[in-house]
Amino acid sequence: MQYTRRYVRVMPPVVAVALAAGLLTATAPTAHAAAGATLPFTSVEAESATTTGTRIGPDHTQGTLASEASGRQAVRLAAGQRVEFTVPRAANAVNVAYSVPDGQSGTLDVYVNGQRIAKTLTVTSKYSYVDTGWIPGAKTHHFYDNARLLLGQNLQAGDKVAVQATGVQTTVDVADFEQASGPATQPAGSVSVTSKGADPSGQGDSTQAFRDAIAAAQGGVVWIPPGEYRLTSSLNGVRNVTLQGAGHWHSVVRTSRFIDQSSSSGNVRIKDFAVIGEVTERVDSSPDNFVNGSLGPNSSVSGMWLQHLKVGLWLMGNNDNLVVENNRFLDMTADGLNLNGNARGVRVRHNFLRNQGDDALAMWSLYAPDTNSSFENNTITQPNLANGIAIYGGTDITVKDNLISDTNALGSGIAISNQKFLDPFHPLAGTITVDGNTLVRTGAMNPNWNHPMGALRVDSYDSAIEANVRITNTTITDSPYSAFEFVSGSGRGFAAKNITVEGATVRGTGTVVVQAETQGAATFRNVTATGVGAAGIYNCPYPNGSGTFTLTDGGGNSGWSSTWQDCSTWPQPGQGNPDPDPGRNLAKGRPATASGSQDVYTPGKAVDGDAGSYWESTNNAFPQSWTVDLGSTEAVRRLVLKLPPLSAWQARTQTLSVQGSTDGSAYSTVVPARDYRFDPATGNTVTVSLPSGTSLRHLRLHVTGNTGWPAAQFSEVEAYLS
Repeated sequence: MQYTRRYVRVMPPVVAVALAAGLLTATAPTAHAAAGATLPFTSVEAESATTTGTRIGPDHTQGTLASEASGRQAVRLAAGQRVEFTVPRAANAVNVAYSVPDGQSGTLDVYVNGQRIAKTLTVTSKYSYVDTGWIPGAKTHHFYDNARLLLGQNLQAGDKVAVQATGVQTTVDVADFEQASGPATQPAGSVSVTSKGADPSGQGDSTQAFRDAIAAAQGGVVWIPPGEYRLTSSLNGVRNVTLQGAGHWHSVVRTSRFIDQSSSSGNVRIKDFAVIGEVTERVDSSPDNFVNGSLGPNSSVSGMWLQHLKVGLWLMGNNDNLVVENNRFLDMTADGLNLNGNARGVRVRHNFLRNQGDDALAMWSLYAPDTNSSFENNTITQPNLANGIAIYGGTDITVKDNLISDTNALGSGIAISNQKFLDPFHPLAGTITVDGNTLVRTGAMNPNWNHPMGALRVDSYDSAIEANVRITNTTITDSPYSAFEFVSGSGRGFAAKNITVEGATVRGTGTVVVQAETQGAATFRNVTATGVGAAGIYNCPYPNGSGTFTLTDGGGNSGWSSTWQDCSTWPQPGQGNPDPDPGRNLAKGRPATASGSQDVYTPGKAVDGDAGSYWESTNNAFPQSWTVDLGSTEAVRRLVLKLPPLSAWQARTQTLSVQGSTDGSAYSTVVPARDYRFDPATGNTVTVSLPSGTSLRHLRLHVTGNTGWPAAQFSEVEAYLS
C-alpha cells in the first residue's frame, strides 16, 4: 500500500546544460561524466518547432498547463492547427507529450514530410486531471499524457513530422524521436505465454496463461511474443525466472497490477516489454503498481515501458542487489519508484521518468533503513507534485549524475530529508553522497505557506541531520527560487549540519543561492554563481531564537557574497536586495543565541519586536552573553536596549560591554563595560552609542551584573546605522 506523504511546512569540473533549439542535453568535461541517462531517443520541444498554433508560457504558477510543461512552455493547437518538428536523428517512432481539456478525447493527424499518414495519435484526458485533496497544498494536476506511434517508415535527420489537431483542442509539449528496433526472436528453450493460452489480440484474459508459463519456466525464460495481452489480476509467486518480451514497442501487457507479492527467493529478470495500466486516479490503498512488494535478491528490471500506473515499482521486503536500468516511467499518478525500506545494494540507473504524480525516484527508510543504494544517471522531468529525487532517511546513500528538470508544486529537484511520515523511521546516517547532478528549472513554491523550496533541499524535518552530507559537482540552472535550501520543514528547528557543498555552478536563481532557514552549518567551496535574482544568502533560521546557521567559506566561492537584509520578508524572484533604511532596526527578526536561557525566556524574545516579551539568562550564573547575527557586516552606530515598560519592573542597573565580530568566531570589544540604568519612569530604555568606524556582523552583549535580578535581561535589542 502507498502511504500518504504530507508536504506541510510551518513557517571540479561541472556539468553544463545546453538549451538550444529546444533540445535539453547535458555536456561535461571529460573529468566528470555527463548527467542523465543514456537514452535511445531525442526530445524536441514544441515551442522550438514551427507552428500555426499559440505558444504558451513560460510560467511557474501552480495549476497551469505551462508550469507543468517541459521547459515551462508548450504549444496550444485549435482544430486544424499544427506543430511541425524537424527530426533530429534517424527515427521510425515518435512519442508525443500532450494535454487536452478535461473530459475530452480525440486524435492528432500525423504528417511526414507534408504527407498525411494513415495512422493517428489518440489523445485523451482520461489519465489526466488528478485530484489529491488529502495532500495539503495540492491542486488539480497531472495535465499531460503521452501517446506513442510507430511511423511505419524510416526517417532521417532533417525530415519533418507534424501533428495536427482535429476535433479537440490539444496542447503539445514535446516529441521524442527514436529508431525502434524490430521485434526480437524467441529465445531457445523458453516457454511462450501463447503456448499456455495467452491471447495476443488483447481480447481474452491471459492471466492464467502467464501464471502457467511462469510455473513451467522455473530457472528459465517466459517469452512474451509481439502482441497485446490483457491481465485482470496480479501475478505472485514469481521467482527464479526471466520474463522477456520482444521489445516494449512490440510486446504490451495491459494491466494496472502486474506483480504483487510480499516476498520472493529472487533471481527474477523482467525485460523488454511494456506494461500499460488503466489508473486514472490516485488511490493510495490500492496496489496499482507494476511491481508491489518484493522481487527478491539479485533481480533486475530493464528495457521496460511503464505507463498509466499509480507507481512503477513500490519495493518492500528483500530486494537486495536489485538493478533497475534503461526503463521508461511515464504518467504515474504517484511515484515512479520507491525503495520503501530495507533496500540493500539497489542500483537504479539510466532510466527516463516523465510526468510522475509524486516523487519520481524515492528512498523511504520505513521499518528498516535503505543502505548502500543509489540513483545514478537518471533523466527526470516534470514531477508535478513532489521532488525529482527524494531521500527520506537511510544509510550510505548515493545520488549521482542525474539530470532533473521542471519540478512543480511541493518539490525540489533533489531532497535529502529526515521527514519520516510514519514510524519506525531510520534517519539519514553514514555518508550521503550527492555528486554530479544537474538541476534545470527545479524548485517550486510551497502553496501551504506561500514559501519557496530550493532546487536542492536538505531538510531536518523530524530530526537533526547527523549523517555527513556531501554535495559535489552540482550544476543548477534557472532555478525559479533558490539553489540550495537548508530547512527544518516541520518548523521545529532541528539542525541541518555536517554538510559540505563543493564544486557547484549556479546559473540563474530567481531569489538567492543559499536559503538557510534552520540552525546548522555547511561549508561551501568552489561555488560560483551568476544571474542571482535578489541576494546571495538568505540566512534566517526558524523558529526565531532556535540557533544560527553557519556558512563556512572554504575558498573559491564567487558571485553570491551578499545577504538578504530583512528576515521579516521573503525575497521575490528578481526583486533585488533592498538597501537598508538608515532608520531600520537591523536586529529585528535576526537569529539570536545566548550563553544560557531561563525557562521560556529564549534569546529570540529580544529581537521579536515585542517589548513585552524578554530574554532572561540562566539565573545566578554571571557572566552571561547574548548574540545576534545581523546577516552581513554593518556600520552599526547605535544600540537601543529595552526591558518591558511596565511599572511592575523595578528600576535596575545592568553592567555590560558590547562586543563585535565579522566572522562569528573572533570577537573584539566595541564598548567597554559600564553600568546602564533601566527605569520604568523613562520607558525602561537605554541607548548605547558605538564609536565611528565600528563594523560588525555579529553583535554580542556581555553582561556581568544586574541589580534587579540575578540574570541578564533584555526585552528588545535594537541596532541602527545612525
